[in-house]
Parts: sequence; C-alpha cells; structure tokens
Amino acid sequence: MKSAWDIVTEFEEQLSEYTGAPYVVCVDSCTNALLLCFYRLYREYGGGHIVMPSRTYVGVAQSALNAGHRIQFTDLQWKGEYPIFFQWTDFDHSCIIDSAKRLRKGMYPCKSDNDTCLSFHWQKHLPIGKGGAILTDSAERAELYRRMCYDGRTPGVAPKDDTFVRGFHCMMDPKDAAQGLLLMQYVADYNEDLPSDGYPDLSKQEIFR
Repeated sequence: MKSAWDIVTEFEEQLSEYTGAPYVVCVDSCTNALLLCFYRLYREYGGGHIVMPSRTYVGVAQSALNAGHRIQFTDLQWKGEYPIFFQWTDFDHSCIIDSAKRLRKGMYPCKSDNDTCLSFHWQKHLPIGKGGAILTDSAERAELYRRMCYDGRTPGVAPKDDTFVRGFHCMMDPKDAAQGLLLMQYVADYNEDLPSDGYPDLSKQEIFR
C-alpha cells in the first residue's frame, strides 16, 4: 500500500519531466522554496549579500533576511523570472532563479549551481492554491532541500534513527500534490509570463536597509 507522501514524489516526477530539471523538491510555497535556497547558501558560506530587484514580492526579501543574509537591491526590470545573485567576499554568482511567474515545458536552465523556484499560488499557472518547488541539477542539494523541508530529518526514516540537519516545517501537503497532478494534465507547453508590475519599491522599506 502506498503512503500518502508517495503522491508528492509522483508530482515531483511530473514536474521533472515537464520542466527538464533532473531533480525537483516540492514545498508548501515559493517563499519557503527561496528560504531553503537562501539558507543553503548561509550553511555553506555564512551570511552575505543577496542581490535582487527592488520591485518584487516582499516574501523574497523576508526569506533572505530570515536565512541570515543582508539585501542589496537593484532596479532590474523583469518579466516571468529573474536571477538572484549571492555576494560573499570575492564570490559573486547567480545561484537562484525566482520563476514564480513562469511555467513552461523545458524551462529549467541547465546551468550548474542555478536552482529555480516555482510558485503554485492560486493566481499562478498551476493554481493549486498553495505550494512551490525547487528545480535543481544537483542530487546532493536536492537531498539537502528535502531533508530541510521535513524538519531537518530524512523522509521515511524514523526520527530516533536519523541524524538531523537544520530544518524547517514546509513540506508539501499530499492533498496539494494530488491537486497538482490533476492540473498538470491541462498545463500547456508554453504559457505567457504573468504580469510582474505593481510591486512596491522594497528598497524604501526600513526593515530591508
């Protein structure tokens, strides 16, 4: 008999086939997908500067702060998706792509170290209601993200037998994964990017200075 959590795995496999990403980790929101990516950088390098557009969803900036980083804003105009750069001493690299407003067949960029975050909010292309995913080409990072979203433990392993990492409680609910599997049957190969205007200028907010 299958576990309910196997439905999440099936949904991840469908997203992998659709997007072209070798590995997919589903979580409960795009905001938390970004949080895990930001914290992975903190875990590997310590706190640095996260460089992002000043006009984007506030949760992106909050996730960077919550992961222990500082923020540097740019006036980048974007549509559908945009790169997020991580600066740490002499290390400057585009490690994360926020694709909350894009969903297309074969969209994964296939560039080493670039992890892409998706959103399944009810206003997005796959309107589950709540949910997100991380696309990556790294089996090691996928395993880490999966453990992190399950409270730092290994899925399927009894907690008493596990070795924990820093974790967050943001796994995708199987009911949402089942809804995602249903909706994937009707997603077109090419979807126009959703509008990216209307966001406030986050650089003017005291909390992010």
